[in-house]
Amino acid sequence: MQFSKASKLLAIAVTTTLLAVNVSSPAFAGPADQVRVRGTVVSLNGDQLQVNSREGKPVTVTLKAGWKVSAVAKASIGDIKPGDYVGIASLPKAQGGDGALEVLILPPQLKGMGEGSFGWDLKPNSTMTNATVADAVKSVSGSTVTVNYHGQEKKISIPDGTPVVTLAPATPEDVKPGAVVFVSTEKGTDGSLSAGQVVVGKNGVVPPM
Repeated sequence: MQFSKASKLLAIAVTTTLLAVNVSSPAFAGPADQVRVRGTVVSLNGDQLQVNSREGKPVTVTLKAGWKVSAVAKASIGDIKPGDYVGIASLPKAQGGDGALEVLILPPQLKGMGEGSFGWDLKPNSTMTNATVADAVKSVSGSTVTVNYHGQEKKISIPDGTPVVTLAPATPEDVKPGAVVFVSTEKGTDGSLSAGQVVVGKNGVVPPM
């Protein structure tokens, strides 16, 4: 499956975000292909991560030497402040505008990384917007945030109940059978998948992206 240059940039931004929780100066390179794996851990044996994907298919991911793991921690709409850098997956609404599917509050040191709005595969027709929050207005049913990227402005409604998370420390021991994971992988020419980082659910919070 081939991805656009913008999608590759977004995947790199996600990769860097995950690594930033664990190392101060992550090094990375843009892979030729990206496959995002979402599912439940079946096993982790050495560098072989077995996942039952959300589509119900078995997936094997080879973890690179020195691979890193991050968890997600629960946050709230009220934690989203002007100036924050966020990644918001959203869908177009029938009445116009976009409605959030999830919000990831990114670390300050990654502000500007992967900035833009790109196609995403959380749901059909969904997009991922990496941008800086200009303002957040609360309403009876939730909130609406205005975000800025590359001189453009976008308003995204965040209904009450929308998953809002940030990143938190984790260890390889957290990548255990039954844990929910999100893994942005590189697809090799032979079809194999590899990754240098894993996002794992912890303390009842699962990766929503």
